[in-house]
Amino acid sequence: MKETDVPARLASRGLLALIVAWCGAPPLMTWADTPPGANRFHEPVYRVAHNEPVAEPGTSAAAEASEPAAPAVHPLVPVLDYAKAGLAEIDAKIHDYSATLVKRERLDGQLSDYEYLFIKVRHQPFSIYMYALGPPAIKGRECLYVDGDNNGKLIAHEGSGFKAKLGTFRLDPNGLLAMRGQRYPITEVGIRNLAARLIEVGEQDTQYGECEVKWYKDTKVDNRKCTCIQVTHPVPRKEFRFHLAQVFIDDELKVPIRYASYQWPTTAGGPPLLDEEYTYLNIKTNNSFSDADFAERNPNYRF
Repeated sequence: MKETDVPARLASRGLLALIVAWCGAPPLMTWADTPPGANRFHEPVYRVAHNEPVAEPGTSAAAEASEPAAPAVHPLVPVLDYAKAGLAEIDAKIHDYSATLVKRERLDGQLSDYEYLFIKVRHQPFSIYMYALGPPAIKGRECLYVDGDNNGKLIAHEGSGFKAKLGTFRLDPNGLLAMRGQRYPITEVGIRNLAARLIEVGEQDTQYGECEVKWYKDTKVDNRKCTCIQVTHPVPRKEFRFHLAQVFIDDELKVPIRYASYQWPTTAGGPPLLDEEYTYLNIKTNNSFSDADFAERNPNYRF
């Protein structure tokens, strides 16, 4: 991929401080984290108004396991209805898109550096092209996957160093090499996959009681107006994947553009531990991507 193909915002703008304003968590409202390599990339800014959360009609704020009877409506039910409507919106109106994915994951107990990835995604058949913008260790890496093509293999090459000299690899997307340093395979990247995954996890969590849900209107992710849904599991359970999770739904596009989850504090009264975060910036929908955009022989790619 040519340098001129890199989204202009990443190439031309300086970094804004990364400020995560926690929904409904006053002790953490001023927490800030500036990722490594901050002077090279524009980071998203997340803002949540300091007003009280807005309760959804017909919902309770929490469902406690200690209650003798289950609530008539689990707090996650309105969230699931909202998410399913959003997924239907994606299927009906978004055929493809390009975006900048900023992600960070905790692997083997260690929080990784931020990764900045330019992606092209087509929903039918599922196809994804990925170009690593940074950090330097992965810059220039390209990955390509098309459902039903290339014998189900992920096509990839490194951008620099000794590994780049080894050429292009064809890998099992779920294999050890492809999954090294990743929580999820390339087949699960994208806003539609994120929406579907959140529905799956939410449906599983409705089997249990300890759940608090808060809705925040007029929040922003990188100046995009959003609705923030915060889900908290106050009591640790082996069945729960997180202590606290936040989903930011773009009010215009009706899609999730940021997801972050946190594990329980390691000390009483301490801050939750960031477990994973994914933010989709610069989303451009319905670009009429063709097979050429997901072809190994595309002259703009370096496979």
